[in-house]
Amino acid sequence: MISPIDRRTVLKWGGGMLGASALMPRLAFGQQTSINYWHTFTSQSEFAGLEAVMAQFASAHPDINVIQENIPNPEFMAKITAAVVGGGRPDVTMVASERFADLRAMGALVDLTDRIASWERRGDFEDARFASITSEDGAVYGVPAFAFVDWMYYRKDWFDEAGLSAPTTLDEMLVAAQTLTDPAKGRYGFGMRGGAGGQAFVVNLMEAFGSPVLSNGEIGLDRDRAIEAVRWYAGLLTEHGVVPPSAPNDGFRQIMEAFQTGQTAMVWHHTGSFRDISGFLEPGVEFATAPIPAGPAARVARLGYAYNAMSSDANADAAWEWIKFWGEPDAAVALLEATGYFPASTVAAQDERISGNPLYAPAAETLGFGLPQPSFPGFAGWSESVVLPAFQRVLIGDATPEQAVDEMIDGLAAAVG
Repeated sequence: MISPIDRRTVLKWGGGMLGASALMPRLAFGQQTSINYWHTFTSQSEFAGLEAVMAQFASAHPDINVIQENIPNPEFMAKITAAVVGGGRPDVTMVASERFADLRAMGALVDLTDRIASWERRGDFEDARFASITSEDGAVYGVPAFAFVDWMYYRKDWFDEAGLSAPTTLDEMLVAAQTLTDPAKGRYGFGMRGGAGGQAFVVNLMEAFGSPVLSNGEIGLDRDRAIEAVRWYAGLLTEHGVVPPSAPNDGFRQIMEAFQTGQTAMVWHHTGSFRDISGFLEPGVEFATAPIPAGPAARVARLGYAYNAMSSDANADAAWEWIKFWGEPDAAVALLEATGYFPASTVAAQDERISGNPLYAPAAETLGFGLPQPSFPGFAGWSESVVLPAFQRVLIGDATPEQAVDEMIDGLAAAVG
């Protein structure tokens, strides 16, 4: 989806904010400069949040025209790789933390260390929030735009009716899922994301069972513990039948729709889907939130930052204005209101709309134990093209957990070799 955002469009969104054009500041660049922005937003709420930020930016910077293009997550790495090799890079691109190492290795990003160091809002961000966009030699390549905080949504009304509390461990979660599953009514205890994007949960479960992919700088898997994790997770379908039969193909849209329409009792995602779910179910009454349950070895939930980074320096000054604008508190709160995405800025995060909402408390708790996704060259490709297909074969009965984990181990060795 490509959409140039001109003044007429912003006028429609912003309720006339650009009507008094005579009062606009003088064009800093002498004429209007256009920049291309690639992002991975796909949902209606995400686009609403993006439009809100772009409208504010257009008001503050009438001399810069942002042309946005959404690249679906499964296509992102292939498209930006082609752009680096063949030309046509965007001026600015959204960077998921787990993709940073691969993007830097292919030379897809511009070093922003000096610009960030002199930025007037640098102090609004804790140093740790730049860790996933910083190279081993200390070069910083982007600014955190917002945070993904993993947590669980659950049907509070169903749990209350059954006399259940929100599960704190995987064992408790399985018991709750079994209690609330009724296939005759089309109701299942848990909505498993076994399709596109589901690889992250497989990696998380292996770590929760004691097999981190990256530990003390060493890359590898503990075979026995990884097998235990895959067996437990796949068993939700193959042994216990507490997830929908469609689980091997269910991606984001399917698991969200199932939860919203009363087909599943629990689902794992992140804070970004809070607004979408609230449009279908009443917060605090029909659904509630909880931290991700703990596994036998660890409680694993991810704190993922989405960064905005420069991929081309052809329009570097204009691109930097767009990148740093996402750090403005008003822009961060506008995005939160539309999407539920947590601000990366500590100043913006103090807004009453966050701190005053008890349903955000599990996210605040997760900030105390959450971890970033593993990040090393080859991780994104390995998790998407090896981990997920191997796990899916276990779900459909074409592979055993042992065979799947052996495939993951071999694929990991190839990816980092």
